[in-house]
This record gives sequence, structure tokens and C-alpha cells, in this order.
Amino acid sequence: MVGDLLLLSVGLVFLLGGGEALVRGATAIASATGVPHLVVGLTIVAFGTSAPELAVNVWAAWRDSGALSFGNIFGSNMANIGLVLGVAGLLRPLRIQSVIIFREIPMMMVATAAAVILSLDLIADISRNEFSRTDGLLLLLLFCVFLYYTVGDLARQRSEPGAITLSVGDELASVGLFRSVLIMLAGLGALLAGAEFTVDAALSLALAMGMPEAIIGLTLVAIGTSLPELVTAVIATLRGHIDLAVGNVVGSNIFNILLVGGITATIRPIPVPPLGFVDLAMTVLLSLLLWFMATTRRRRIVRVEAVVLISIYVGYLAWRMLTSPNALHFAN
Repeated sequence: MVGDLLLLSVGLVFLLGGGEALVRGATAIASATGVPHLVVGLTIVAFGTSAPELAVNVWAAWRDSGALSFGNIFGSNMANIGLVLGVAGLLRPLRIQSVIIFREIPMMMVATAAAVILSLDLIADISRNEFSRTDGLLLLLLFCVFLYYTVGDLARQRSEPGAITLSVGDELASVGLFRSVLIMLAGLGALLAGAEFTVDAALSLALAMGMPEAIIGLTLVAIGTSLPELVTAVIATLRGHIDLAVGNVVGSNIFNILLVGGITATIRPIPVPPLGFVDLAMTVLLSLLLWFMATTRRRRIVRVEAVVLISIYVGYLAWRMLTSPNALHFAN
């Protein structure tokens, strides 16, 4: 128990340092190359902070831990909206760009809706609800479409005469491109190591307390693998890079469903666990709530709305733990 607590502390230190380095490196690269912070957040940083989910799910797929995979993917998406954006919104009101409202959030909602539809196998007289290998390939195809539009939009913006780029006078641009890449890679490595330490320690502590696997995936593992997003969003928000913080969360959610879910289901089908459709419904609800908040109050998420996001997320996790089939065993 003491060793697990020590490992958890080391993991958190790695996450904090890795988040700082990743934000510094990514924003410096954006400044040096003229790439908007939003695009960096939606692609490079989103992929980097989704790497823990990918690693955990590939491991879970090989171990045939379908409940863990399912809970990690959709639990992480719930944590990204309810916890990560909630905490970031408490620190500073989050101004949402039009491109996020009219393209990225709807794309995230389309990805979530696709996951819901693909999981409804019993309607087609299949033996159980699951994400099959065919479903995984379809999710990966949608991911390619997402990358095509994101990267293609960037190419069109930069080809336009008088395209707006970031100021090379940014304080981070002075670091240099090569060194910035090294800083970003070091930060990414620290994030991955920190996430692994944190999740391993949390799993050991949870198993010692008798918590069931399905709840582990939805709560501790999901929150543990979302810590990179949380650290990155907090640091980016404190530094004033709101686009990077919000873009990272939305991009990470898209990556989690389409890339992580697609690869995992392709390796081994992911069965929908008991109450899994309730988890899917909550993921859809939080996505709709994020879009609604982003379109009101002059396209900002204010502190009151941040409190609402956190309250819904924490309340739902508490309800799921209490209604778990093994809740009584856990309570004892």
C-alpha cells in the first residue's frame, strides 16, 4: 500500500513536469512554424495526451479486459469534458472559437453518435452488443476523415494571401525549433511514464480495496489516463493559451473514440458492459452540454458553467459506483 502511494506520487510529478514541457514545446513549435495553437491542440497535443488511453486499451485488448477498455474510452471522454474543462473553466473563463463550435464539437458529437450506433448490435440480431473488428475499421476510417479536414483546413489557411500566423516574438519562440521539438518529446515521454505509474498505482490500490473491473475502467483508469489532458489544460489556461486547452480536450475526445476505440476494437472486439449504454448516454449528454455552453454567454464557458460540468461528472460517477452490480461487495 505504501509503495503504491509512493508510485502514485512519482506519477503525478512526472505528469506535472511533462505537461509543462509539452505545452512549452508545442506552443513554441506553433510560433516558429506559424501553426495556430488551435490546430496544435486538436492534433499534436491531443494525440500525445491520448497516448495513455491507447496504451492502456491495447494492453487491455490483449488481456481480453473488454470492460476496462470500454470504461477507459468513454470514462476518459466524460472526464475530459466534466473534469478537465470544468477545472480549466474555474481558473479562467474559456473563450470558444467559432471553428470549435461549428466544426470540432459537432465532429466530436458525430464520433460519439457513431459509437452509439455501432454498439447497437442486438437490434441487428447479433448475439451481444459490442464494437466488432468491422466497427473498429469504420471508426478508423472516420478518424482519417477528421485528420483530412483538420490538416486540409490548415493548408487552405496558410495558402491564403495575408494569412494570419502567430507572432515570432512569442516568448516561447526564442527557444528554437529543434530544441522545442526535443522539449515536446521529453514532455510527452514524461506524460506517458507519469500516466503509467499513476494508473498502475491506482489499479493496485483499487484491487486491494475490492473495486470491480468495470468501475475501475470508468473511474480510476479513466481519470488516470485523463490526467495528461487535465495538467495540459490547466497549464495552457494559466498561460493564456485557451485555444490549446479547449482544442486539446475536443481533439482528445475525437482521438479516444475514433483512433483508440478503432485500434482496440480491431485487435479484439469490445463488449458493451452492463449499464454501458447509460455511460454512452452520459457521454452524449456532456457533449451536447458543452456545445450549448459554448454557444451562450458570448461563446464563453464561465465559472458557473464550469461548476455545473464538475458537479454532473462527479455526481454521475458516484451514482455509477452505487449502482454497480458489485457495489454492495465493494461497500463491505
